[in-house]
Amino acid sequence: MKNNVLKDPKSFINSVPHMSFVWGDDNVNFLRKRYAALQHSTLFRGMEYSEDPAQIKQWAPLVMNGRDPAQKIAATRMPLGTDVNFGVITHQLVDALSASDKFKLNLSHEVRDIKRNADQTWSVTVADLNRDGKETTVNAKFVFIGAGGASLTLLQKSGIPEADGYGGFPVGGQFLVTTNPAIANQHLAKVYGLASVGSPPMSVPHLDTRMLDGKRVLLFGPFATFSSKFLKNGSLFDLMHSLSTSNLMPMTHVGLDNFDLVKYLVGQLMMNDDDRFAALKEYFPDAKQADWKLWTAGQRVQIIKKDADKGGVLQFGTEVVSSEDGSIAALLGASPGASTAAPIMLHLMETVFKDKVATPEWQSKLKEIIPSYGHKLNGDIEMTNKIRGYTSSVLGLNYIEVKPETN
Repeated sequence: MKNNVLKDPKSFINSVPHMSFVWGDDNVNFLRKRYAALQHSTLFRGMEYSEDPAQIKQWAPLVMNGRDPAQKIAATRMPLGTDVNFGVITHQLVDALSASDKFKLNLSHEVRDIKRNADQTWSVTVADLNRDGKETTVNAKFVFIGAGGASLTLLQKSGIPEADGYGGFPVGGQFLVTTNPAIANQHLAKVYGLASVGSPPMSVPHLDTRMLDGKRVLLFGPFATFSSKFLKNGSLFDLMHSLSTSNLMPMTHVGLDNFDLVKYLVGQLMMNDDDRFAALKEYFPDAKQADWKLWTAGQRVQIIKKDADKGGVLQFGTEVVSSEDGSIAALLGASPGASTAAPIMLHLMETVFKDKVATPEWQSKLKEIIPSYGHKLNGDIEMTNKIRGYTSSVLGLNYIEVKPETN
């Protein structure tokens, strides 16, 4: 913002409180204890908790309207939550970078192969899809593979030994969406529930306020789908082509050892429109089916990797895999959200540019970009308030001063 790289913060980030909402004695007790535990953390100070239906209705009226008044409920609310449109951020960053002669963006291009050269650099074969797939080769000293679900396939093409044993399990996602302003304008929160017992972390249901193209819409989900594609517009043969002698056994072990996940996916695939709407009504009791439609979001490829004890394990996060010399790196897996992009890239730099990151020049630049870099915020009230105050001021977001913990 200070350097005019990003314009108009309201176009890409807005204050939207984040909430957790539960019902039933056991879940209420759990949320109460979690809230109490989080109050010891500087970073969660300012969170609110209530078991009062009237208070929760003020926070999220759609969640409460039409709900059984005898139902035991509880909610937490963090006013500092935001809704971020990473598509808008990406467009604005690319527009700014395009002004530099050192930046080049090739759209409608597809990477077909990655091979190591004799001098330890890399040859990247790229096809121009606007010219009937005409191929050219780019030579590079460093290659980063950030291709979403396609990262695994491209990493395998590089032939680095560090890629051995990695596999991928594709899972798709769908959401119920309403663009009806009469409904969307009554809800300003991201309301998260609890995943069913045995379900993976990515299955946590949530009713979200989103700002898309300047308009407020509501999303509810996710609902899992299955396709063997690694990308939304990929090939049905992606999963099969990713199999190798090094990852076949880990993937087999994961299939045998994760019955709960298999059961969850089968249950999700068997859901019809009425089933999905019934799930929505648990969070929005007065919802009308005619106001909602089903959107397909995309594909995420979960990491499967070798494990000495279990043969293979399924990971629900991201992992940076790099060559020993740091000349190539790939981001594998599915993150819990695009907001993890910044820490992931910092980790990447610390991994592949370890020596440079340690120099005074790089340290100074990183701290200029991220004033809290290398500093533990939790426990440092003064620094936390300074960073939050500055960020909130520049981006026009809610601000809550962190107070010392009281006994």
